[in-house]
Formats: sequence, structure tokens, C-alpha cells
Amino acid sequence: MTGPGRRFGEEGGLLTYGRYLQLPELLAAQVPQVEPPAHDELLFITVHQAYELWFQQLLHELTAVRDMMLAAGSYPQAGTDLWRARQWLRRAHVIERLLVTQIDVLETMTPQDFLEFRAALAPASGFQSVQFRELEFLSGAKDPRFVARFRALTEAERRRLDRRLAEPSLWDAYLGLLAARGLPAGDDQEILATLTEVARDRGRHDDLWQLAEDLLAHDELAGLWRARHVQMVERQIGTKSGTGGSTGAPYLRQRVPIRYYPLLWELRDRL
Repeated sequence: MTGPGRRFGEEGGLLTYGRYLQLPELLAAQVPQVEPPAHDELLFITVHQAYELWFQQLLHELTAVRDMMLAAGSYPQAGTDLWRARQWLRRAHVIERLLVTQIDVLETMTPQDFLEFRAALAPASGFQSVQFRELEFLSGAKDPRFVARFRALTEAERRRLDRRLAEPSLWDAYLGLLAARGLPAGDDQEILATLTEVARDRGRHDDLWQLAEDLLAHDELAGLWRARHVQMVERQIGTKSGTGGSTGAPYLRQRVPIRYYPLLWELRDRL
């Protein structure tokens, strides 16, 4: 029953806050590993589990954005309004800013605190985050070598990564929108010329311009997270190797300059 006759307080026995959120299962998922216990291990687990929950939400939002752009590009005659895609992209921006500031919580842990349990983590590593790689692939930074390097992937995880490699990225969907509007979207020079036209004629192409700016913000925030993350790693362990076998901070520094949409950055030189 809905409407003014419904009395929510009388239905408390049907569904509770804890059951809806599955809180017993959620709060039982933080399981420190080291003996004797290290005080900050719970913080480390909680922060990284929170990252994975937000990664899941980002995949939900960005996949929907991609699919809406693909639909608008495939059926332009349907007159799909892209405002919803922009709304979801901007929600993703807020989440990504939260992920950057979440590093501040980890930095309340001193290097000495981390060393109390760090050895027990090996060979686990953030490098193995399947959802993080899905986000990179969906955004446009597809590199099959990551799948080959992953150890102990489940079949379900491998299928997810292979699917993300094979399916269109956010950038592919945006280029489809350009083409659907009759704008050239072939090689990089052609795309750059089209982006310049979009930027200079916002009266005709404002929705395309706004989407491009929202994609650029997504790219920028991903770069800010990578830069902030490597600073945190250097503060905690210096240049020690990562627990997963990578070179640690030096490897992470190599990835800071990655850009999902280099043509959107290059466009600034033409304006």
C-alpha cells in the first residue's frame, strides 16, 4: 500500500535497517589476519573495503553513462536527452573526490603502525583489484597485459575483465555520439577537428561539449587519485617493493601521467 494511508512505523517488523543493508554480513567481513593483533589493521581493511564498494558504485554509474551514450548514438532519431548521462557522470565526480580524500584516513596510520602487519599481506596487493582494472578499461585505458599478469583470478573475475576489454569504452560511446550527429570521428586528427568545432559552436553542440567536459573531469580526478595514492605509498613505505611483487612507488609514479582522453587535453591547445 502506498499513499497517505500508509503508516510506516507499523511495518517495522517487515524489514529492518540491518536486514536491508545486510549489516551482520557486512560488519563480519573485516577480519584482521596478524597475531598478535595490530591496532591499525582494522583501519586498513575498512578503508580498502570501502574503496571496493565505491568502485562498484562507479562501475554502476559509468556503465549506465556509456550505455546511454551508445543508445543515443545508435538511435539519434529517438531524441534521447543526455542530461541523465551528465547527471550520473557528475555523481561519479563526487565519488572520485571522496576516494581522493579517503587517503587522508589511511595517512593517520604511521609507517611504524603499518609495518606491524604489512608482511602478513603478501602476496596480496591493490594491484589485484579487479574492479579498479574494470574502471580503467571502461574509461578507455585498456591493456590486456594486466589480465595476463593477474595471479589467482577466478573464472568469474577473468570473464569480467575480458568483457570490459571487448566492450565499448566511454570514449567509444562518445565518438559514436559525434558520428551520429554527422560529425567526422575517424582518426585522431579528424576527431580533434570535430572537438574544436564542438567547442567553438556551443549553440549547436552544447550537450556534446558538456559531456566532453564531464569526461575530462573524470579523467582529471582519476589522475589526482593516482598522484595522491603514490604520495601516500611513499610516505608509508618509501621505495620498498609492493607486497604483490611490483616495484611499489616507482611503478605507481609511472602510471600518474596516464590520461584516458588525451585528445580532450590536446583540444586546449587549439582553443
